[in-house]
Amino acid sequence: MTEELQNDPANSRWESGPTVGRSIKKSGVRWGEFAIKSWLASCSFISIVTTVAIVFLLVRETLKFFESVSPGDFFFGTTWTPLFQPSAFGVLPLVWGTMIVTIGAAIIAIPTGLASAIYLSEYAPDKVRRTIKPVLELLAGIPTVVYGYFALTFVTPALRNIFPDIQVFNALSASIVVGIMVLPMIATMSDNALRAVPISLRQGAYALGATSYEVTTRVVVPAGLSGVMASFLLAISRAIGETMAVSLAAGQTPNMSLSMFESIQTMTSYIVQVSLGDTPSGGVAYQTLFAVATLLFAITLVINIISQLILNRFREVYD
Repeated sequence: MTEELQNDPANSRWESGPTVGRSIKKSGVRWGEFAIKSWLASCSFISIVTTVAIVFLLVRETLKFFESVSPGDFFFGTTWTPLFQPSAFGVLPLVWGTMIVTIGAAIIAIPTGLASAIYLSEYAPDKVRRTIKPVLELLAGIPTVVYGYFALTFVTPALRNIFPDIQVFNALSASIVVGIMVLPMIATMSDNALRAVPISLRQGAYALGATSYEVTTRVVVPAGLSGVMASFLLAISRAIGETMAVSLAAGQTPNMSLSMFESIQTMTSYIVQVSLGDTPSGGVAYQTLFAVATLLFAITLVINIISQLILNRFREVYD
């Protein structure tokens, strides 16, 4: 019996296992793998260096701006006329214009996007889902300048038929087009989050006698809340940073009016105005570009941090 085991080819293969293992683990330079690792590391390094360079440039120029303008006047002033005489550097009108457009866009996009996601994930047949979802995602690929002209040539004329006193450039039109722009982000991300909820939770709720509406509102949506909240916050960050559509639709009139029918100016719109090249570089008016950009960067960073905290708070892990 022992001789048969020794002469068995399969047994000889098992005996040669450690030798094969040693040959596989033999040290050596794999140049292809080394090149890929080096390329990936260089991409990460370039991203870090670019981010640090942008932050450094913004902070350096902002500090120069605050050598000429008081931080109190900048953060709490209610008049913004840096390009005219007498100059005033109160950034609150720009912040107000940004917030009013963002809030208006959120009011439009969040309910519509969440309702679309619930329909696509829970109620839509596969054929309808395969048709509607690509159409929603197609909206995200339209250039923002097209949305701006769409606001001027379609949205505003339609609003003037309902509200004759509305101005050509107004906050309501900007809010509508920005809401349409961020709607695909909310719908797609929320749909993915809801479809990631295990089917066993739905089956358990149905087994307890819950209706389809109760399963959706009391089981599926709460279970996918972290992804839904992430879509909301990312959409808000996108709305805050939107540039061309807001510049064309809302105008360039910084004010703190509560009326959505009047022209306003957002922080991004002012950055576009200064970046056109009409403002001489090196002066205080030019440095306002960096001060406003730094404030916009800080606001977006805070929103992203809050989004991460919310995700960690409501994150659900399923086996």
